[in-house]
Amino acid sequence: MLRQFQISSFALFQSPKQPECCSSRSVTLPRTRLYRNRSGLRVMGDSVDRSGGNGLEKLYLGMDFGTSGARFTVIDEQGVIRAEGKREYPPFMREESMDWVSSWKATLFSLLEDIPITLRSLVSSISLDGTSATTLILNSESGEVLCQPFLYNQSCPDALPEVKSIAPENHTVCSGSSTLCKLVSWWNLKLPNRESAILLHQADWLLWLLHGRLGVSDYNNALKVGYDPESESYPSWLISQPYSQLLPVVQAPGTSIGNLKDSIRRQFGFPDDCIVCTGTTDSIAAFLAARATEPGKAVTSLGSTLAIKLLSTKRVDDARYGVYSHRLDDKWLVGGASNTGGAILRQLFSDEQLERLSREINPTVASTLDYYPLKSSGERFPIADPNLAPRLLPRPSSDVEYLHGILESIARIEGKGYKLLKEMGATEAEEVLTAGGGAKNDKWIKIRERVLGLPVSKAVHTEASYGASLLALKGAKQKMGL
Repeated sequence: MLRQFQISSFALFQSPKQPECCSSRSVTLPRTRLYRNRSGLRVMGDSVDRSGGNGLEKLYLGMDFGTSGARFTVIDEQGVIRAEGKREYPPFMREESMDWVSSWKATLFSLLEDIPITLRSLVSSISLDGTSATTLILNSESGEVLCQPFLYNQSCPDALPEVKSIAPENHTVCSGSSTLCKLVSWWNLKLPNRESAILLHQADWLLWLLHGRLGVSDYNNALKVGYDPESESYPSWLISQPYSQLLPVVQAPGTSIGNLKDSIRRQFGFPDDCIVCTGTTDSIAAFLAARATEPGKAVTSLGSTLAIKLLSTKRVDDARYGVYSHRLDDKWLVGGASNTGGAILRQLFSDEQLERLSREINPTVASTLDYYPLKSSGERFPIADPNLAPRLLPRPSSDVEYLHGILESIARIEGKGYKLLKEMGATEAEEVLTAGGGAKNDKWIKIRERVLGLPVSKAVHTEASYGASLLALKGAKQKMGL
C-alpha cells in the first residue's frame, strides 16, 4: 500500500529579536565557553541559565549533512545559538569505494557526542537536513541497506527514457540525477525481494536512526521522486507504477515524527520527551537559516556545490534546465543546484592558499578568463548536461589570476541561474544573501555583486544546521499547539 500523509503549512521563520545595546535594567551577559571534542574541533556554547533557575529551558538541535561534512547547531526559543560544531566524514572504505552508510552513521553519533552534556539534557526536539536526491534503498522490515547509496550528483541515464515516458514533459524527475531515476534504475535490476524494499533519502534515513519509524520523509526531499507539493500527494502517473509501493510517507518539514529512541536518549543524556522532526534538503535549510522572507529575496549556498534559491510568487519547474520549485507556505522556493562550487576550489587550492590569494584579488576588475569549473564531467543547472566537461584551462602563471578567473566564472554561472529563473517567470531577484563556506570570502562576495548586478551580502546565519534547528523549533511548537 502506498504510504501517504497530509502535509501542513510550512511557516517561514521571522528573525529573532536581538538584545538591545542599552537597557534600563542590569542584564547578565553570556559567558562564552569553548569546548574541544576528541577530534580537536571547537564547539561554542554559553553558560547562562535562561530558564530563570527552574531548569525548564528548552533547546532545539539541528544537524546538516552536506557533501563534505556535517555540522550541528543548538538554539534557544529566541533563535540564539547556544552551541555549534562540525565533523568531517570519516573515510570508511568498502573494497575500493567509500562506505557512505557507515561514515554518515558514525558522523551522526559523533555530533551527538560533541554537544556539551549540560545542553543535551535541555534539547526538546531534533531535526536535520541532507543533500538533495541522495537516495537509499532499504529492506522495509529490517532497515538493512540493500545497495550503495545513490549520491546527490550521481546520474542514472539508463532510467531516464522510462521516467520521461511516464512523467509530464520537463518534470523535475526528468533528469538523470533525480531520485525517481535512481529508484527506477535500481528497480530494473530485478533483484530478489525488491517488492519488500523502501526508499529513503539521506535525511530520512539519518532521522530514522534516531526515531525508529521506517518510511517517513518530508515534501522537500520527496520532490525529486515525484511528490507534488501543490496537490499534497503523489500523482496518479507515479502511483500506477509497480515501484510506487517503495515510496515513503510524506510529511511537512519540521513535523514531529515521534520520540527519540530510548537507547539513544539514555546513551547521550537527552530528556525523556525529546522528539524527532522531519527534515529538509541542505540548500533549503540554508535558505531557512538566512531568513529571506519576502518575494525577490534569494539565497546562494556556496558549499561544495552552488545552489540558488529564490522566493517567488510563481512556481517554476523545467527539467531541461535543472529548475524546480519547493513549496513554502503560499509561496514557492524556486532554484537549482550546479555542480560547480567549493569542491573544485578545494581540489586546486589549500584553505591557506585560498585565503592568501584572495587577499590579492581586485574584485572591481573583471577577469578575462572564461572557465566552467567542475570536478568531473556533468552539470545539473543552469543547464542539465551529464556530459558537460570541466573547463579549467588555460592556466595563467599567476595563481592570483587563476583563482580570480575561477571565482568570477562561478559567479557567471550563478548569474546565468538567476537570469534563467527570471526568464521562466519567477519573481525577479532583488537581493542575494550568501550561505555556506564561500560566504566567508569577502572578495568573492564583491565579485559576485558586480557580476550579478545585485546587492550581495553574507547572511547573519550562514549554516544549514541553523535552518535545521529552526525546523526542530517549529516541530516542538506545533506539538505543543503553539
